[in-house]
Amino acid sequence: MTKYTRYRTGSASSYGILEGQTIREIAGDLFGSHSETGATYRLADVTLLHPCQPTKILCVGLNYKSHLGGRPQPSQPEIFYKPLSALQDPGGPIAIPRDATDLHYEGELVVVMGKQAKNVTVDEARDAIFGVTCGNDVSERNWQHGAGKDLQWWRAKGSDTFAPFGPAIVTGIDYSNLLLTTRLNGEVVQRQYTSDLIFDCPAIVSWISGWVTLMPGDVVYTGTPGSTRKLAKGDVVQVEIQDIGVLENPVA
Repeated sequence: MTKYTRYRTGSASSYGILEGQTIREIAGDLFGSHSETGATYRLADVTLLHPCQPTKILCVGLNYKSHLGGRPQPSQPEIFYKPLSALQDPGGPIAIPRDATDLHYEGELVVVMGKQAKNVTVDEARDAIFGVTCGNDVSERNWQHGAGKDLQWWRAKGSDTFAPFGPAIVTGIDYSNLLLTTRLNGEVVQRQYTSDLIFDCPAIVSWISGWVTLMPGDVVYTGTPGSTRKLAKGDVVQVEIQDIGVLENPVA
């Protein structure tokens, strides 16, 4: 198991390998050939950034049975986009947008691609996945399906800061049965194993690749379990996934 981070020291950003409270800097291609530079940093002395720079963000809706709420189970992964401008770093604030009235968290396992994937089988998709991390698919329910519903989820799912992810991309683990726990101000509000996904990570990647080419570094939010709750200014959301870490973001 290896944990890869992206971080800032001063005005420079770098990739590194996180081990305990120490980051070992690497140079080269995170998804290809890279090596350690010999430089090390204390985790407390750097600012963690979202752990890669995707060319696109895709997400899956209605992908846990516990989240369906009586709705029929989809026959295929239901996919939507978030814009890159929605990205947010670990620790960065989730901003409540103008006119928002019903903002919710959605704790999720996030897939990070390591290879280009186009028309791949499930087995090929598994090989194309680099690793996994934690994500929060922040959603404005009124704009999504309330009285103020838009034709598209462009702002319900895509407003600025609505896609926090991190703190590290973890490789070399079995991500098919990890415990996902979301906490709101310390209270557990979501708790489910990733084995309860309706469509698992390789199946999602294979499906998407039939129409959209996935590139190294692209990320796929795989869906949220259970129910969600309204967020307010001053709240703190933590998405913790077993063997990965904790993604924490305040609401501003």
